[in-house]
Amino acid sequence: MVFIQSWQEFQDAAEALYQKSPNKARYCVKWRSSEGKLVLKITDDVTCLKFKTYSSIYLNRFEALNLSLMEKMQNRRVVEPTPVEPSINTSRDNAAAGGTSTAIPTPSTSTAGGVKKKKPAKKKKN
Repeated sequence: MVFIQSWQEFQDAAEALYQKSPNKARYCVKWRSSEGKLVLKITDDVTCLKFKTYSSIYLNRFEALNLSLMEKMQNRRVVEPTPVEPSINTSRDNAAAGGTSTAIPTPSTSTAGGVKKKKPAKKKKN
């Protein structure tokens, strides 16, 4: 097990290894926060590829490699959602356009989303 020095070389070899034998490939990530060391290992019991770094620069590249391998493991591509700006028609605009008048929902002031109200403090008896 020899460590690969170049990130691009490791990424290309790791993706090729997974493509070659997807049922046998295993991917392992080790992080030692005390040392600031990241070790990546991918193997198919015949070939073993390892990459080690102490630099935080590789974290974005590591994230991209994980995403790429997960896409291959799930056999699909991850599609980024496109932001859509909703068009809000007021009841006056809607009525002027010949439509029916509808009320626009307003945000409620209730405690939705798991937020709990504080209970009033109990009075102590003397």
